[in-house]
Amino acid sequence: MPQVSSGKRYAQAAFELALEKGELENWRDGLHKAACIITDVRVMSLLENPKISLDRKKRFLKKVLGKVEPLVINMVCLLMSRGKLKILGDIFRQYERLLDAHYGIAHAEVVAAVPLDDEIKKSLSTQFAKMVGHEVIIDAQTDLSIIGGFRARIGDTLIDGSIRNMLESLKESLV
Repeated sequence: MPQVSSGKRYAQAAFELALEKGELENWRDGLHKAACIITDVRVMSLLENPKISLDRKKRFLKKVLGKVEPLVINMVCLLMSRGKLKILGDIFRQYERLLDAHYGIAHAEVVAAVPLDDEIKKSLSTQFAKMVGHEVIIDAQTDLSIIGGFRARIGDTLIDGSIRNMLESLKESLV
């Protein structure tokens, strides 16, 4: 069985709780705010300082996070007490994926030899949406090793239209 990241497990638990309480967007906003706050080096150095009590750190987090869903604050405090604050960004990204899936939005990870402009992304999104039957958001990356074309992954589906793949297929058929 594949190993699931702890960030994904926390995100799944948060999503299920938020769904049950009808607070999906509030949780997203709270997790986003918390993930942004811990990217500040000064904040992280304070939260990781062993000389500062856990209670003071929790009070600091509650003050900094402000009007965030209380259970989000509890989750952040739990992560801090377990020394796992650094996975908060991953939790937020995984939560957003779950939220998108809930709303019927898929993500396509597209790797191309050159950066894709907005027009090409929109065209790919439209074509992929026809294939999967719902909206698709393009997450584009650049990799010169594919030579030309693109490689896309939508969930478990891989579409390899790269020149490199075509050359390798041609080589195999000639051998």
